[in-house]
Amino acid sequence: MKKINLFVACLAFMGLTACSDDDGKYNVNGNANAVANNLKSGTWRITLFQEDGNDETGNFEGYNFTFGENGVLTATNGTNTYTGAWSVYDDDNSDDDSTDDSFDSDIDIDITFTEPLEFVDLTDDWDIAARTGTEIKLVDVSGGDGGVDYLTFQKN
Repeated sequence: MKKINLFVACLAFMGLTACSDDDGKYNVNGNANAVANNLKSGTWRITLFQEDGNDETGNFEGYNFTFGENGVLTATNGTNTYTGAWSVYDDDNSDDDSTDDSFDSDIDIDITFTEPLEFVDLTDDWDIAARTGTEIKLVDVSGGDGGVDYLTFQKN
């Protein structure tokens, strides 16, 4: 009987110590690591940026994006260079303020630019809709009006 009580006590202790109150945002799993490593493995270009139904891809023509170490995101066209930030994380509570989960992904890519205005439009937490080694399709469902924005990066 003592062995059973000890076993139950150990099991309860392990269960309690395994509990966590974090939201999973910083618990980067293997898939998020794979996405981050893929992004860091070359330069990328935007082949689609659609915001509120408007195709704004042309704003990024000629720019190459480098997802660098320490969360530094650089966009350059040889003349102009803009620096932003990026991160990839597992957001297992991702609902994007929407009841439509058709675009939901547990892996989010955060992109932030502070200038110029066209690049500021990229600032968001994007869900991965589809990905290969050479292309990442991202979506964002707006919490305000329910509109869907699309962003696609193609590896150079």
